[in-house]
Amino acid sequence: MKKKIEILIADDHPIVRAGFKQVLADTGDMEVAAEASNGQEVMSLIRKRDFDIILLDISMPGRNGLEILKDIKALKPKIPVLFLSIYPEEQYAIRALRAGAAGYLTKASAPHELIAAIRKVTSGGKYISTALAEKLTDYLGTDLDKAPHEKLSDRELQVMLMIASGKTVSQIAQELCLSVKTVSTYRSHILEKMKLKNNAEITLYAVQNKLIG
Repeated sequence: MKKKIEILIADDHPIVRAGFKQVLADTGDMEVAAEASNGQEVMSLIRKRDFDIILLDISMPGRNGLEILKDIKALKPKIPVLFLSIYPEEQYAIRALRAGAAGYLTKASAPHELIAAIRKVTSGGKYISTALAEKLTDYLGTDLDKAPHEKLSDRELQVMLMIASGKTVSQIAQELCLSVKTVSTYRSHILEKMKLKNNAEITLYAVQNKLIG
């Protein structure tokens, strides 16, 4: 009998993990072997055993998904990581693939797309949607004169999107398990790098560039 694909789901929302488990329960060749709600749990689990694939949320408390990916690649470089995110592909997908992710899906994707992505990635392939493939072609065809938000670090981009969605520095600090001072420093870097003056301009930029819905 063929071995099932053993999956580690890493997401800080129990309801999201339950939803993925429900989707995967309907397939005969996959099983959720373990769950994690933060990066520390992910690393603890992969030290103890191997998984065929990790489904990893980009937006995790404390260390974000891109930072956790670097740790996974250092410890178990052969485990494929498929990113799942509420954010549109154009924001994070290129960064994720550059960092070594095997694929990127938005949480709005249909269940059959998730299953197809898991099968492709565990077979050694990479998974990106058709829409993202077109965006990547456009991106690779452009010159090196990057859009202002491309100059931000992964963490700065995350903070910028949270500011743009109306969250205060205190709320962001709490969600990311950072100090208010640290988040304020990130905000200063964002304003400086993007040549913006305040939160209203950050929000306007994000809306105009379709970085938030």
